[in-house]
Amino acid sequence: MNSKLSNNIKAEAINLGFFACGIAQAAPVDEKVAEALKHWLDKGGNAGMSYMNNYTDKRLDPRLLMDGVKSIVSVAMNYTPAHPMPEEGYQFAAYALGQDYHDVMKEKLRLLASKFGFEDELHSNNPNANHCRIFVDSGPVLERYWAEKAGLGWTGRNHQLIIPKAGSMFFLGELFLDVELEYDKPMRNHCGTCHACIDHCPTHALQQHGPYTTFDANRCISYQTIENRGDIPEAIAKQMGDCIYGCDRCQQSCPWNRFAQPNHIPELQPKPELLDMTREDWEQLSVEKYRKLFKGSAVKRAKYEGLIRNISAIKNRKK
Repeated sequence: MNSKLSNNIKAEAINLGFFACGIAQAAPVDEKVAEALKHWLDKGGNAGMSYMNNYTDKRLDPRLLMDGVKSIVSVAMNYTPAHPMPEEGYQFAAYALGQDYHDVMKEKLRLLASKFGFEDELHSNNPNANHCRIFVDSGPVLERYWAEKAGLGWTGRNHQLIIPKAGSMFFLGELFLDVELEYDKPMRNHCGTCHACIDHCPTHALQQHGPYTTFDANRCISYQTIENRGDIPEAIAKQMGDCIYGCDRCQQSCPWNRFAQPNHIPELQPKPELLDMTREDWEQLSVEKYRKLFKGSAVKRAKYEGLIRNISAIKNRKK
């Protein structure tokens, strides 16, 4: 195992702006995790996100995603907002305030890979080179699982990765490498008896069943305001509060997030014109203004029509 290269990769990851970096051995996922995922999909816990039914074999065995992969470098980037939306206005999930995290993370992972001479397996013409693949919420990869295996933190009852003394507001990404490295030890779960996230989920998307916490995307405000392309159910609209894109309540209630520190990554800072938007501005939002505000933003996932639908759901909900 190459401890020197492992340490150098971790140091460079921090230098590039990642909050944490760990390394896991590429192998099939644990049997219990595999069975839990299959059960969740069979029960329709993924709601209308049918793409999550695709490539289950690859989700459960990363070796099917890249020839010769031996190591998975897992990184986390802090997105705790330094400049949140004004309290009196409509709200967005914190992760969506800056530029699209897919682009920001992938560029930094490309820099990390190239620093140590790794070439993208999909675009390399050199069979003698060391190869890599980069994933940022963009392939069939169980990101929280590999972050756990790499020792970054644990998956909490809110189904988010929690990093000790730092919280859960982190983007995750992976660098698959075809070399053996020094592997980190998984961290044990530190949620204890706390179930604040379950208690504070207004739509009961999180539920405790014995020792396990289940997640039903159909009930989740984030799913309904971002992924759902149909009407928002009235029961969900009543619980949206002022959130017109996503929901952070299961994270805001987590005691570990009291340790969260605001991020200062330039690409993740909100545009001043976004923070200046009033409720009236949002309710009169034009297509042109939408495109200007969210150029290069993850908010475009919901599309203009979806954002207008979310605003209308809040305005028109029955008291």
